[in-house]
Amino acid sequence: MAVFFCDTDCELWYTTAKELGVKVIPMPYTVDGEEKLYDLGENTDFKGFYEKMRAGATVSTAGLNPQTYIDILEPYFAAGEDVLYVAFSSKMSNTFSYLDIAVQELKAKYPGVVYRRYDTLNICMGAGLMVYLAAKFFNANGGDIDRTCDYLDTLVQNVSVLFVVDDLKYLARGGRLSPAKAAIGNVLQLKPVLYINKEGEIDVLTKQKGSKKAMSYIVSVFEQKYRFTEGAPVFIVGADNDDAAAELRSRILPLAGGAEICVQPVGPVIGAHCGPGTYGIIFTSASR
Repeated sequence: MAVFFCDTDCELWYTTAKELGVKVIPMPYTVDGEEKLYDLGENTDFKGFYEKMRAGATVSTAGLNPQTYIDILEPYFAAGEDVLYVAFSSKMSNTFSYLDIAVQELKAKYPGVVYRRYDTLNICMGAGLMVYLAAKFFNANGGDIDRTCDYLDTLVQNVSVLFVVDDLKYLARGGRLSPAKAAIGNVLQLKPVLYINKEGEIDVLTKQKGSKKAMSYIVSVFEQKYRFTEGAPVFIVGADNDDAAAELRSRILPLAGGAEICVQPVGPVIGAHCGPGTYGIIFTSASR
């Protein structure tokens, strides 16, 4: 037998993960010194989290240590179950170096177990959409890890993520932007439209003057690049920004070719880096 893992940085909604039988590795975040583990929305106070951020709370994230990974994975290794872990981009965190230490120890102890980690080169629902489609494929094909990874290879450069942040200071805190540029950008009301590039890193696609132009730009890119894929929803996400998410949904609805459009909140691990007011769209495309 084989089991399918993901992590909560993929942002797959908790009910969907349960329906698909996906095992979930919870990723940590800290608010004013109190560490929590994201639960894919099951008991998460999204509004409270973003209200605290707006009020100036100290928010951070961290990787898991090797022992935590061992505690999560060892029951499956001990039971002789092979493991496929479809993970968020390795360019986004050093946590995978700790995971590698844990897996080396487990493979030495249980040499007959097959373990594979697939790097989606994506994050948030960019990784989540790949997890969703791959888990369905995995379940339909008897838990075949190699075939599922081959299937993921057909998706990895064809899932696009576009997003806009409301305040550049959060990107500056995370080292994605210099504090000086963030301050100038906020004064000038510059709204960078960001994306996940083919290497799995956050990059700037364009800079628009004001929120309306930024949203119009995202809609135009969606219209140009969207490719309908059977069974693949279009996801719209928002970090306590319901109005922008609703407007974006209404504007792309006529362009989505009848695809299901799902709207959900950005979780606190991702939100710690992009900040409240962020919104974005995730969809299958001809290329990133």
